[in-house]
Amino acid sequence: MLIDTHAHLNFNAYKDDVDNVIKRSLDNNIWMINVGSQLSTSKMAVELSEKYPEGVYAAVGLHPIHLSEGIFKTKIDKEEIEFNTREEEFDYKEYKKLAQSKKVVALGEIGFDYWYRPKTKKKLEEFKNKQKEVFKKQLELARELNLPVIFHCRIAHQDLIESLNIKVSGVVHCFSGNWQEAERYLEKDLHLGFNGIIFKLNLDEIIEKTPLERMLIETDCPYLTPPPMEGRNEPIYVRHVAEKIAKIKKKSYEEIAEITTKNAKSLFGL
Repeated sequence: MLIDTHAHLNFNAYKDDVDNVIKRSLDNNIWMINVGSQLSTSKMAVELSEKYPEGVYAAVGLHPIHLSEGIFKTKIDKEEIEFNTREEEFDYKEYKKLAQSKKVVALGEIGFDYWYRPKTKKKLEEFKNKQKEVFKKQLELARELNLPVIFHCRIAHQDLIESLNIKVSGVVHCFSGNWQEAERYLEKDLHLGFNGIIFKLNLDEIIEKTPLERMLIETDCPYLTPPPMEGRNEPIYVRHVAEKIAKIKKKSYEEIAEITTKNAKSLFGL
């Protein structure tokens, strides 16, 4: 079996056929964790997870891009994705209440995103400080609930590393940093999550050097569809990530599947 440790079937891209996508995944012995990005998608992740007795789980959290209002663009895919973000204040009590579900296995995704940043020095400082403030609150919630954390980090690894001043378990999802940054996370006993971005960026050195026991696989669907597949990503395509990692690490696909599944079960208590 495989576990897609970072999916977004709770997003609008699946509003018309989400149950079919989940069934297709479970029929192929692929489990998933649907990850929230704000209160609405966190609620949807929980609702989806509670419909299935096994194999579908949830994470709840406020993504840093939802701390400001405006148009957000992501260029990690062949076709640029653009959507409007609405500013949301982090409601500690609401997220805590939502996390009471037995199917919630992590807090996330939370962290830092400096891809689209204000141009003035003052606005940039406010922008970063707000992300740090909300990150600290969510980290406190994770500690209170004894949940592992799913970290988002884009062009902000130094700030994330410096902000991890309390010991938590978790994973830096969609890792795309350098080996020095990877080492810092591994020193903090965190896992690194790899997805279709490994087909777009040369992360071979990171994958070679990262102990298999500290690796997780994911899709980040509907984004980062791995070749040879095209269009919308989905959990069933996580096998292509496992195959690529097996090739880089010169190990069998079966070993990658077995150990990453064991890692996910252990970290998230599945």
